Amino acid sequence: MKMNKWILPLAIALVATVAVTGCKKGPTKITGLPGQRPAQVGGDNPTGPLPPGNSIEPGPGSSSGPVTSGPGNLATADIDLDKYDQDRKAFAAYTVHFAFDSSVVKSSDEANISAVAAALAGDASAKLLIEGHCDERGTEEYNRALGERRALALREALQKQGLDSMRVKTISYGKDKPAVEGHDEAAYGKNRRGEFILLHPKAGA
Repeated sequence: MKMNKWILPLAIALVATVAVTGCKKGPTKITGLPGQRPAQVGGDNPTGPLPPGNSIEPGPGSSSGPVTSGPGNLATADIDLDKYDQDRKAFAAYTVHFAFDSSVVKSSDEANISAVAAALAGDASAKLLIEGHCDERGTEEYNRALGERRALALREALQKQGLDSMRVKTISYGKDKPAVEGHDEAAYGKNRRGEFILLHPKAGA
């Protein structure tokens, strides 16, 4: 009888301990190997290791809609596009293409950049709009940031050629404006690009 008097309280205490311990279970932490990004984060290349010099963090202005560098960022000029005519054909042949998930300007594109810089050097009234674009893979937020980095990389390359950065405006469309339709590497390669648009002041502006 004395043993039975102790069994019930011990059983109750054991059940209460298990219940409390179970409630204290915290949130599960998700970790990854160094250099790996969570799935569907990175631009152009949704999964896999990060290329050198790139981050999984979205850059400035990673909201919906095109991204332009804001005041205080010397990477772009405060150019009112409504006061300029946009000539998209003038530099269409000098479009620069990028490797996936990269904003590094390839040495093979230096001739294109030099040609754009030379044309602007000969026309003091003209300004330039640089659009950064990505292929369809990756999140909208990341691709807008990646497109911005591509446009800014081209602006920097032009500055090294002697072009005043205050004559250059940058904008990112992310993956919103593909050059070609398609879901293969041939299409992706054409859509990972930076475009140069010549700006001339409108009459009376």
